[in-house]
Amino acid sequence: MTGKNIPVLQTVGLTKVFKDFWRRDKVEAVKNLNLEIYRGEVFGLLGPNGSGKSTAIKMLLGLLYPTRGQIAVFGRAPTDVAIKARIGFLPEESYLYRFLNARETLDYYGRLFHLPARVRRERIEKLLDMVGLRHEARRRLGEYSKGMARRIGLAQALINDPDFLILDEPTAGMDPIGTRQIKDLIRQLGDRGKTILLSSHLLADVEDVCDRVVILYGGHQRAAGRVRELLSQEDRTQIITQKLGPQTIERIRDLIRRDEAKDVLDVSSPAQKLETIFLQIVEEAQAANIATSGARAAGATPDFLGTGDAGEDVVTELIEAAQTPPTPEPEEPAPVVPAKAAPADDVIEELVAEAAPTDPALTGSPDEEPDATPRKQVGADRGVIDSLLTDDKETNSSD
Repeated sequence: MTGKNIPVLQTVGLTKVFKDFWRRDKVEAVKNLNLEIYRGEVFGLLGPNGSGKSTAIKMLLGLLYPTRGQIAVFGRAPTDVAIKARIGFLPEESYLYRFLNARETLDYYGRLFHLPARVRRERIEKLLDMVGLRHEARRRLGEYSKGMARRIGLAQALINDPDFLILDEPTAGMDPIGTRQIKDLIRQLGDRGKTILLSSHLLADVEDVCDRVVILYGGHQRAAGRVRELLSQEDRTQIITQKLGPQTIERIRDLIRRDEAKDVLDVSSPAQKLETIFLQIVEEAQAANIATSGARAAGATPDFLGTGDAGEDVVTELIEAAQTPPTPEPEEPAPVVPAKAAPADDVIEELVAEAAPTDPALTGSPDEEPDATPRKQVGADRGVIDSLLTDDKETNSSD
């Protein structure tokens, strides 16, 4: 079984009910949510404000406990610390330290994942270039606009090269340039084998990058499927060709009425999106090197963010490890406490010698008879030590 056939994320009957002070059901934020997300998919979680998207994400991350239902991330419970190192998360609000600059911020998060210093330095520079903040890397985050804060937030979510990336409103507060760049990046990461859960209420974002979506309303799953299937209008046919003259268009109308017994519903010239015109103007300004204090053009996606097969191997290993029961470790014998050994005789002699008086007034000269007092004192010290040793030996033998 390959990683493509193993769900990276699976939920069954996921339900979350918030209670009031009296423990009565107050809000049913999520009800019977069933999801299956596979490796390399960009999966959209759609819904208006208050539909339960953020609550569902918090349960998937293990930040909230579900009232009912089951969650498996890489085959394990979301509270398992072992899988958190393989997850990247961009919250709806970027909670970053405003007095750190961009490099310091990414270095801090890299340290949390125990990345070596050399790896941190390489990844920081590549990620700053990717999100277009290399030239603003020395500014404190408190001086960043909301869109720039979202860019550095995305970079911190990728610092650990995650296999599963959860993005909650990633383009909130961004200008059209940043929005387009983030959408292109999400699509590239999906093509490289990353699994991405994208939560948004901006339908255009989800439509452009997601493979499958689920639409929530009031905590309930209202629709799910592939984006093309949900958007396809099977009862209509669209034909796009070069500009036609009025007479040709009229002959086509007559042909359709005669052969199909149907009318042409609309004839019009296709229009570009406003986003396309806006990006074209900005690209021309950037090519002219017009100065700006905001984010610059995004760079290439770093190569360390995966190329497909390696990511599949990691995901497969994680899930297989979760399905394999752990091998019980052999019980270690209780440590043997050695018997209390008696102090060495030479140590005792040294202690007794140090206790002996050295003052000539007390000990006397070698030619004189030594005073009895110091001899009696020394003998008393040795007697006390011998007594203690005798008691200690009797205690050990009784044990």
